[in-house]
Amino acid sequence: MVQVGDVTVVLGIGAAVLLISVIAVRVSIRLGLPSLLLYLGIGVLLGESVLGIRFDDADLTQSLGIAALVLILTEGGLTTRWHAVKSSLRLGIALSTVAVAVSVAVTATALHYLLGLDWRMALLWGAVLSSTDAAAVFSVLRSLGVGPRLTGALELESGLNDAPVYIAVVLLASADQITWTAPLLVLYELAAGALIGIALGWLGGAGLRRAALPATGLYPLATVAVCVIAYTAGDLVHASGFLATYVAALVLGNARLPHRADTLSFAEGLGWLAQIGLFVLLGLYSSPARLLDVLFPALVAGVVLTFVARPLSVALASLPFKVPWREQAFLSWSGLRGAVPIVFALIPLIQGVEGARELVDAVFVLVVVLTVVQGTTLPFLARRLGLVRAGEPQEVQVDSSPLDELSAELLQVQIQRGSKLHGVYMTELRMPNGATVSLVVRAGKSFTPLPTTRLQTGDQLLIVTTEEARDAAERRIRAVDRAGRYARWKGETGE
Repeated sequence: MVQVGDVTVVLGIGAAVLLISVIAVRVSIRLGLPSLLLYLGIGVLLGESVLGIRFDDADLTQSLGIAALVLILTEGGLTTRWHAVKSSLRLGIALSTVAVAVSVAVTATALHYLLGLDWRMALLWGAVLSSTDAAAVFSVLRSLGVGPRLTGALELESGLNDAPVYIAVVLLASADQITWTAPLLVLYELAAGALIGIALGWLGGAGLRRAALPATGLYPLATVAVCVIAYTAGDLVHASGFLATYVAALVLGNARLPHRADTLSFAEGLGWLAQIGLFVLLGLYSSPARLLDVLFPALVAGVVLTFVARPLSVALASLPFKVPWREQAFLSWSGLRGAVPIVFALIPLIQGVEGARELVDAVFVLVVVLTVVQGTTLPFLARRLGLVRAGEPQEVQVDSSPLDELSAELLQVQIQRGSKLHGVYMTELRMPNGATVSLVVRAGKSFTPLPTTRLQTGDQLLIVTTEEARDAAERRIRAVDRAGRYARWKGETGE
């Protein structure tokens, strides 16, 4: 057996696994399989049942899993555009709270009678399985071309529902008796976590805008550090660290950050690293020899969850919002499970809850089955329901680089497909005083624009602006991007 402990061996194996996992992304696209499933397979292949690497430390697995989830939530929050999800905010909150409660209750009741589980263990099964996975949702949904209402609701759900589910699992796994104060504790943890996230996100954004860091690469590091600090701060005051992390990242991701494109690119890479590491780790921790013993209860739980609990919870949560049945069907089938249920299932195992080992193994089987079934059929279902929008417009990309010694900033703008900036003459931009478009890059060639220059999709603009005019310049670009040359008369502000 190969023992994990030699630093040289660990570094070599880790680098090789990372490289293989990156290549697996391309392979998964060609095969039509979710890449996260391949990462699990790599971990199983490395494990003691195949290549002989022994790893069975549940405490370390859970700790590393939570750290990876923090980074995944950070990436998800930073890359979520507020204007794209704000119309789905109430639906997303309902799915992450009401739907979770309904799913736990329905799943627990069914498994209590079908599998003979006692009520506490049945509720643990229901709680662990009720959380959708942010990594799976972010990686699948953003490439489907589904409208922003559904995508926004599902992204918010996956980013927000980890918090209440984690609290529920901890309460149920504890040996202490659950009292009437439990709901009040949940409300406190969620409210405090959200407030901490908002406060640290705002303070972090304001601080980064005023900081004159000596290297561009330090801005992404500082941004991610703020989000991780939000988790720590929430946990220290017994609030929801997961919610604090996601909210802080959401606030930062929609703030006027210096070197925004570099920050988002770094966060995306860090998110991929966390996903790869987490799924390989969980595959390494699993024991294929035990999985056959839990195949039947796992499949029963999967059928209940997929065809009863999830549709019913979505229907009840979306009832006040009059969501059409087609969209409800898509929301029901989009409840993707991934690493989160496995990490949460380790909590009762570490607490020594009887039957927790079977829960961990069953959740692993269930994640694999549902990832194959739902992940591969989701694009087909979206097309059959008529929810895929061909040529869905993308928001204009605006990045900024501070020029501290000149009290100025450079804005880099890329015109996306479907933007109303296409066809607008330079004079029609009506940039504020103190801002000017100094360069246009089109088809790899750069030139200084004239008043008669007409913008095109794919153009990249370099705008020089004073610090005072910077916000107004970006608002004007975003307003024209959304409403065209008559944005001001249409009431579009670009906020």
